[in-house]
Amino acid sequence: MVFHSPAYLFLLLLLIPVIAWYIIEMHKSDASMLISDTTTLGKQPRSLRLYMLHIPFALRVSAVVLLSIALARPQLSNRWHKESTEGIDIMMALDISGTMQAEDLRPNRLEAAKEKATEFINNRPNDNIGLVVFAGESFCQCPLTTDHAVLINLFRSVKFGMIDDGTAIGLGLANAVNRMKDSPTKSKVIILLTDGSNNRGDIDPLTAAQIAQTYGIRVYAIGVGSKEPARIPYQTPLGVQYTTIENQFDEGTLQRIAHATGGEYFRATNNNSLQSIYQQIDQMEKTKIRVREFSKRSEMFMPFLLAALACLLLEIILRYFVLRTVSN
Repeated sequence: MVFHSPAYLFLLLLLIPVIAWYIIEMHKSDASMLISDTTTLGKQPRSLRLYMLHIPFALRVSAVVLLSIALARPQLSNRWHKESTEGIDIMMALDISGTMQAEDLRPNRLEAAKEKATEFINNRPNDNIGLVVFAGESFCQCPLTTDHAVLINLFRSVKFGMIDDGTAIGLGLANAVNRMKDSPTKSKVIILLTDGSNNRGDIDPLTAAQIAQTYGIRVYAIGVGSKEPARIPYQTPLGVQYTTIENQFDEGTLQRIAHATGGEYFRATNNNSLQSIYQQIDQMEKTKIRVREFSKRSEMFMPFLLAALACLLLEIILRYFVLRTVSN
């Protein structure tokens, strides 16, 4: 409840001296007489009129309180809002080639990428998100969807060896573009994550970037890998062995892809930097939410006004008919 004219509530301060005056006057008006013994008087019952003596004054004070509230015009406010959401189409193109087994990110590059991407997906409930994977070839693991529970389950099922080894960046990027080019959504984004240089596929990465630019699709390219040599496990008859590789991939091409499409290039050298990159992308690609607010107020002064009039009427009845006094 709110008040249209709350200044009228200051009238209630006038009751303080009025109540004080009433208490003083009642004390002065007490009658007294001298008697030899009060034992008999103490046994006399008090009349109903004595208990009702102060009710008229209490009713008048109540009437003043209620009138002050009515003058302040109490109002009930009903407020609601209408919200419309415009999501973003995001296709994640994930490299699952053999070098993504490198353990410079923990537990390895692919698992770290899946973990941080899952956190990113959970933070964007209003967006259509899909997944394309690529190595020597490329296929769509999950089309654009708002059912993120299904998407995350499909994300977790991604593993090495699903397709021939290699790094077909151009093919993976082109596949992602093809999956979202006909979408009516105004904002379209591809997050391309890889740790290598293009060495497979029939489509050049820069050609795929030009196609993305034609359809108004931004590409955020993430190069994964520390600047130090990294260990990659491989299976042998004697168990798991390790080999060391140098982290040299085509950053220049990834930068040109991002620049051509209006996106950005990032380098993830460890788990923390990869998480930070996804957070930056999350901040840059905000879902648009339009909110329209409505408010309706209802006047509530009438009940207080009627209650004040009822108090005044009851006071008059008590004062002049029930508690009437006769003076000489």
